[in-house]
Amino acid sequence: MTGRPTLYGTRHAVSAGHYLATAAGHAVLEAGGNAIDAGVAAGITLGVVQSDIVNVAGVAPIILRTAAGEVETIAGLGHWPKSIPADLFLREHGGKMPPGVLRTVVPAAPDAWITALQRHGSMTFGEVAAAAIRHARDGFAMHPTMAKNLVQKFESYARWPSTAAIYLPGGRAPAVGEKFVQTDLAAMLSHMVDEEAAAGGDRAQGLAAAHAAFYRGDIAAKVVAFQRDQGGYLSREDLANFRSRIEPALTRLWRGHAISTCGPWCQGPALLEALLIAERIGFSGLAHNSAEYLHVIAEALKAALADREYHFGDPATVDVPLDQLLSATHVAARAAAFRADAACPDMPPPLIGNGTELPPPMREKPPEVEADTSYVCVVDRWGNAFSATPSDGSWNAPVVPGLGIVPSARGSQSRVDPAHPCGVAPGKRPRLTPNPALAVLADGGVMPFGTPGGDVQVQSMLQVLLNVLHFGMEVQEAIEAPRIATYAFPSSFAPFEYFPRKLAVESRIPAETRAALAALGHEIQAWPDWAYAAGSVEAIRTDPMTGLMAAGADPRRPAYAIAS
Repeated sequence: MTGRPTLYGTRHAVSAGHYLATAAGHAVLEAGGNAIDAGVAAGITLGVVQSDIVNVAGVAPIILRTAAGEVETIAGLGHWPKSIPADLFLREHGGKMPPGVLRTVVPAAPDAWITALQRHGSMTFGEVAAAAIRHARDGFAMHPTMAKNLVQKFESYARWPSTAAIYLPGGRAPAVGEKFVQTDLAAMLSHMVDEEAAAGGDRAQGLAAAHAAFYRGDIAAKVVAFQRDQGGYLSREDLANFRSRIEPALTRLWRGHAISTCGPWCQGPALLEALLIAERIGFSGLAHNSAEYLHVIAEALKAALADREYHFGDPATVDVPLDQLLSATHVAARAAAFRADAACPDMPPPLIGNGTELPPPMREKPPEVEADTSYVCVVDRWGNAFSATPSDGSWNAPVVPGLGIVPSARGSQSRVDPAHPCGVAPGKRPRLTPNPALAVLADGGVMPFGTPGGDVQVQSMLQVLLNVLHFGMEVQEAIEAPRIATYAFPSSFAPFEYFPRKLAVESRIPAETRAALAALGHEIQAWPDWAYAAGSVEAIRTDPMTGLMAAGADPRRPAYAIAS
């Protein structure tokens, strides 16, 4: 039994991290828009109704498949300012990256959304941004997840007056059910729409004008002036010259299914590597969520995420040996280190190159959970599929006065040592945790899927993928099934803590299973039955035989799906 049903439709489906974003995407589909239009509408809306964990001026990595069968990625990730010194944090901040504008990279989400519309959409920016503007201008009911985040991060939100004015009105965090309004954000988005309308001409000219309004016009001027006032490095040139990279998806075949992720500027390739390692170790015949099965999954994830630590970074500036990492030889070598009778006591060592310097292992405290990121996926009646993981919170850098946005503080996922594969460097992209995925199935169907959750993202995505394609679960059942997560690698978030044996387990997994995992050497951290930290997987699966599409959304967070 599931808490919610899998939702089925014949025309289109959308699933997103908040019900108002799902409704925004569905309204666009009902109005004749395609999956790209709807995904952009939902994605921008997430930056309003979940603006504690998604910023309109944050990141928005996208992977999509057109009705013609072409799969591409739009990075939606900005680079460090061209003028920032690579050794700034080592030299002036004791190897730390302080909160504030110094961690700012070029805000990429507006460009990513508009690029998707320009390449594959059919609607104007004004049409897809309408719901986001309405919810920012008229307000929405404060929901429990956001209310809790604002309380937990109260001191961070209070640090900057421009941030506190929006998120702590009257000096307190809004209560659940209170109307939450973001007037400045509504005005900024409306300005982009007005510039689009004023451009005249065709749709393409209008989208270019909306883009220019953010990256070259008054918005850019305000962003840079405030950054400079706060001691930041972001320049008008950084903004004016920015375009998201359009890159082929990284795809590997598994049992006839083509699983695609974004490149190693995010953690997406670790999903593919973990899948291939688990397959090589072997789990056929193991019962779902048995100790034996979960041990295989945990150890495969440890190996793949060790390689993430050793190698992943911006491939435009770092040589990432992806072909080697995903090769049969390397996968076999990683699988050969698996012990059925014992968990690996440390992070698996590098098999390619010399690795990286690891932080000291942590034993006493539980891993910290960063409240960050959401997700949206859409499939339309023409066969387009869209998958995006927008992100960036509003608590670790200040809101730009009068705009209601925090320019992407995603620099926090770079290491302060420039020698690290994801170390700070001018013009270099951080290594991103958000990583949307998309599968083209052996039966000809398609399945976009993804989740928030920081370092847990690929772990939850792998488990849901296997629940559907190996164990044959319906989409909603696959999402609701209890999950695990390993922390046996340095965190992607400062201070990059490392918990060699830690295995978090949702408590719906029986006590005897947890005891069996502990006997193998895993240090068990008991999660609640339904853990926020386990992510919020959303997915849609199409079935060419029946003509139906099945949509699911994760009840661990305020995610909802619609199919019709």
